[in-house]
Amino acid sequence: MLLSFNAISQSSVYNIVDFGAKADGTTINTMAINTAIEKCNKNGGGSVIIPAGSFVSGTVILLSNVELYLSPGAVLLGSKDTLDYLLNKDILMPGEGYNRYGLIYANNAHDVSIAGKGTIDGTGNYFMYNPYQYKYRSGDFDAKVTRQGNEYMKPGTVIEDGPVTYPFRPGLLITITNCNDVSVTDITLKDSPEWTIRIGFCDGVKVRGITINNNPLVPNNDGIHCTVSRNITISDCNISAGDDAIIVSGFGTDVRTGNDFEYGNKTGVAENVVVTNCVLSSRSACIRIGYGERPIRNLVFSNLVMYASNRGIGIFAREESSIDHIIFSNIIINNRLHSGHWWGKGEPIHISAVKSKEGGKAGTINDIQFSGINAVSETGIVIQGSPESIITNIGFDHVKLQINRGKYTDTYGGNFDFRPAYPLSTALYKHDVPGVYVQYADQLKFADFNLSWGSNLPAYFTYGLWADHYKNLSLQNSFLLPAPANKKLSAIQLSNGTKPVIWNCSTAKGIQLLQSTFK
Repeated sequence: MLLSFNAISQSSVYNIVDFGAKADGTTINTMAINTAIEKCNKNGGGSVIIPAGSFVSGTVILLSNVELYLSPGAVLLGSKDTLDYLLNKDILMPGEGYNRYGLIYANNAHDVSIAGKGTIDGTGNYFMYNPYQYKYRSGDFDAKVTRQGNEYMKPGTVIEDGPVTYPFRPGLLITITNCNDVSVTDITLKDSPEWTIRIGFCDGVKVRGITINNNPLVPNNDGIHCTVSRNITISDCNISAGDDAIIVSGFGTDVRTGNDFEYGNKTGVAENVVVTNCVLSSRSACIRIGYGERPIRNLVFSNLVMYASNRGIGIFAREESSIDHIIFSNIIINNRLHSGHWWGKGEPIHISAVKSKEGGKAGTINDIQFSGINAVSETGIVIQGSPESIITNIGFDHVKLQINRGKYTDTYGGNFDFRPAYPLSTALYKHDVPGVYVQYADQLKFADFNLSWGSNLPAYFTYGLWADHYKNLSLQNSFLLPAPANKKLSAIQLSNGTKPVIWNCSTAKGIQLLQSTFK
């Protein structure tokens, strides 16, 4: 019986070397690896082994019941020739680069996995201009309405933080779409040319114990992007990316119906996502939720450390989508204001519901709860709804926020950033910065909220809490105070709202706690 078991086990293991793969640094091993995967799939499934060594390849197509296993010391290295990558005839996503897949692609499959202690290297830096060229002003904002005016990121400005530009590049490093029962565990991913992992329209995904280490200067090399997928767990990961670290979005641009594919998420809803025990860093947002037309709901984020990021947590309702029922707990946020054309202005938490295009409508945001948050930042928390889309039921419990001066406080700070937004005058513009800014919101609750300020902050930092066009605001057991340069201001400024409930709150000696006008 033992001999029979060993024979069966060995028959389900396929070493790519046995199919002609060579770790010589020049051989393009695409055909050898895909042949091994096809045979493994045809014979009922098993493991395709990439042994120790560096194997150059174009697009590898992962099939049902196949595990791609990278042995310790194994490197799957992306080809430097974009013609080695599979042409995307359907163009799943618009924009430059998306007309080809990247290094690994799976579609309409089940029980697919990528595992092992090896490395997948996208050689993304090769495709950037060398020496680096930086992206300056873009058409998504009007510099004249910023605090710095036409001096804001003008051509020739020294940009340390990117993003850099490129003449061409291959697609997403790993694309997994319309699949059931997906597993990505333990591997290291590095130097992705674009998004590192895209999970699109999938159902049942486990990502555990992986490391993503991307060049932080490269735009759009997001960590893990979950698009209209459900039943996902992401745990014990260490992610450093130029763009967002972990994203849950509702993009529906891969237009499809429930019968288009045999497998995958047929509900059209991004839902049931748990992210825990991760360390995250990003030039954009560590956690980004939103964008796209599809609903997003039932998400839990816990036990996270965020560092050196432009934004900590961002929630964005655009294109009439709905975002509901999200919990953030036990999170350390240490973020800063970055130079360059990155969206965001250093907010530890950003929540907005505004329209992104002419004729468009904002989406809705409801029931977002924060607890056990410790944040050190260079600007405040922003909660911005719109008259047609009131943000509802936002709670902060045991939240501590320290706001300090940063390297780019004068040259980039003192602005609100809602990109993409329409009109351009509302996308990125001059605005005073309180500890917490709220506009067009209902059912806001602050309990055990503690705000402190660093020294030498400019005068555009103002109130502790500034709320306008609000309803049903409550504060209890909280400490708030205005910025040091504006001690004559009140700790709390309220306007165009209903009478709040304020209980057992305090501020510094000699500071007025509340200035308000009630309806």
